[in-house]
Amino acid sequence: MQSLYEQIQVYLNMDEEISFKEFDNFYKKITDELGQTSEGLEEDGVWKALFIVENVMSNAEGRAKSSKGNESKKYAKMAQRLQLWAKNLAARLGEAGYTEDDINERFNVMFEEGTPAKQA
Repeated sequence: MQSLYEQIQVYLNMDEEISFKEFDNFYKKITDELGQTSEGLEEDGVWKALFIVENVMSNAEGRAKSSKGNESKKYAKMAQRLQLWAKNLAARLGEAGYTEDDINERFNVMFEEGTPAKQA
C-alpha cells in the first residue's frame, strides 16, 4: 500500500493530467492490491488505502464528466467500483472509533505530506 500511497502523492502534485492508459493501470494496481491485502491491513494501511481510493474515485468522477463515449463510461465504472472500497474502508475506520471529521482532518495532513516544500 505504501508504494501506491507514494504514487498518488506524485500524481496529486503534477501540473498535467495523466493519460487514460496510465490512469487505468494505476486503478488496476489499486484494486488488485486491495483485493489481495485489504483484510490484513493495519490501521495505517487502511488510512492510506482510503486516501488513495477517495482521490482516484474523485478524479475518475471528474474525468467521466469531462470525457466522451467509451472513456467516459470506463471512468464512471472505475468510480463506481472504488466507491464500494471507500465505503468498506471508511466503515473500518468508523468501527475503530473515527468520525468523519477525524477522517477529513487526517486527509488534510496526508495532502500536506505530499506537498513539495516551498522554496524560500
